[in-house]
Amino acid sequence: MNPDEMAHLAELLGRMPGIKAIELKDVKRLADLLRESPEIGSIEVKGFFGTGIVITRTAQGGNNAMPYPVGVAQHAPPPPAAAAAAPAPAPAPAPSHLKEVKSPMVGTFYSAPEPGAEPYARVGARVSSGQTVCIIEAMKIMNEIESEFSGVIREVCVEDAQPVEFGQVLFRVDPNG
Repeated sequence: MNPDEMAHLAELLGRMPGIKAIELKDVKRLADLLRESPEIGSIEVKGFFGTGIVITRTAQGGNNAMPYPVGVAQHAPPPPAAAAAAPAPAPAPAPSHLKEVKSPMVGTFYSAPEPGAEPYARVGARVSSGQTVCIIEAMKIMNEIESEFSGVIREVCVEDAQPVEFGQVLFRVDPNG
């Protein structure tokens, strides 16, 4: 992204809604910026009172929305023959009463505000709606991720400094805990 594009994005974000509704022309401009800048996988804009938008790159030629991972090859090499013979174990399904905090973007997961600091959230900790639970670094920007609901953290699904995808489960929270 060149300096002019960054200035344009900053101008758009400066005009994003707080109390007023999101204007279609601003959404279109952000979508155009996403289309013109292949290094950007998604754009998320949040305003006051929970208003916001997420614009995610989609696969070309289809109508199924798929996040476009930044810095990851489009086609993975075929697995070795030995690995292909053994099926991967399916992850255990989460109990149905647990709610999931998912990644809103592609990036790198950090559990604490800086190396060596206490993590924002750990198993057994109580969190409230709007509380920061982790950071995701995307394009050298540290994005604080907040819990959407209150409860007790029952599972941390990602290791510190691990890459995450859009929509990947980060935490499982028991709202009744």
